[in-house]
Amino acid sequence: MSKFKDVFVVDDDKVYHFIIKKLLTKNNIDVKPSFYLNGLEAIEEIKGKIKLGISLPDLILLDINMPIMDGWQFLDELKKTNNIVDKNTTIYLVSSSDSISDVNKAKEYQDQIKDFFFKPMTAEDLWKIF
Repeated sequence: MSKFKDVFVVDDDKVYHFIIKKLLTKNNIDVKPSFYLNGLEAIEEIKGKIKLGISLPDLILLDINMPIMDGWQFLDELKKTNNIVDKNTTIYLVSSSDSISDVNKAKEYQDQIKDFFFKPMTAEDLWKIF
């Protein structure tokens, strides 16, 4: 049983979506993730939830490099939208970028993110999260 129920996967790579679905199923992690191709789609969904008084997702797996709105912009917008990041939402950055600047920049967001994982995610990575 997962401690997370409502999971957002925010990543522009549909292959990554497929891999995450397969890893979750293969490892019997019982969640039904919602997938978003960029930060804007996800932030609009979150704003809609806030407007309707619906709880925010328990977990967000967030890519950094995406079109339209990247992961950094998403985190900035989430902070503005929600004023204080929802303490019940856990955010992990998941990126193929091994750039030192991205790793260092992630430290600037330590009040919002729990950790940083490199792609491709493994079953072991998922077990650390779930």
